[in-house]
Amino acid sequence: MLKQRAETLGVHVILIAYSLIAIGPILLVVMNSFKARKAIFGAPLAPPNADTFSLVGYAKVFHASHVVTYFGNSLIVTLASMVLVLLLGAMAAWALTEYRFRGSTALALFLSIGIMVPIRLGSVAILKMMRAAGLNDTLTALILVYIAQGLPLAIFILSEFIQQIPKDLRDAARCDGVPETRIFFEVIAPLLRPAIATVAVFTIVPIWNDLWFPLILTSSDSTHTITLGVQQFLGQYITDWNAVLAALSMAILPVVAIYVIFSRQLISGLTAGAVK
Repeated sequence: MLKQRAETLGVHVILIAYSLIAIGPILLVVMNSFKARKAIFGAPLAPPNADTFSLVGYAKVFHASHVVTYFGNSLIVTLASMVLVLLLGAMAAWALTEYRFRGSTALALFLSIGIMVPIRLGSVAILKMMRAAGLNDTLTALILVYIAQGLPLAIFILSEFIQQIPKDLRDAARCDGVPETRIFFEVIAPLLRPAIATVAVFTIVPIWNDLWFPLILTSSDSTHTITLGVQQFLGQYITDWNAVLAALSMAILPVVAIYVIFSRQLISGLTAGAVK
């Protein structure tokens, strides 16, 4: 009994230490965003007080940049990409799992290549394609790229989860004359909520934090995302750390909030075998 308690205590100590390592940088960024520049360098680990508290960083972000536009663009791109990835990924996973046809295995293997090969390797071809289609410097270009980026992993996770759903549920619905579309949306989709939450988190975080594709596919303030907008406060010789930390805090907190909202479903999806 004593040995078991010691092992449990050791596991908890390791998990707490890892949590502090993961959460610590986020807390430092948010905490220092409310401090004056001198206090940031003088006592970076100290929380803001009456003498060091300052909102100058947030004032600069809101008055010297289009941060509201950047934030809105990130929100539009992230939510649109997530919804389409979930919808198309679930439908494709259902088709590949439920209906066996010639070439289905080859198609599944082709989609799995998207997990192994980074999409950034095709940046030049993607840029040429968007210019040819007249989509350069548009949010639509970003949404299309992120859909292509997120679909392979979404299909893989959802396919593994669909295989665990008893086939009797689908057969019973077919015996009652339920159309295939209703079977998917009313029988299968509700059972996929843990896996959908898992895919949603895995889709949202890379899209929201991405800098590469907004950098090469957008060129105007009206289409920049929040991650790219932060870069305007980074200079070669002088960096406005108050503004940088304020902008980073605004970019970090939505992702943290989304993770907290979906955390229960995410853990349920992982422990239910959504990822093998």
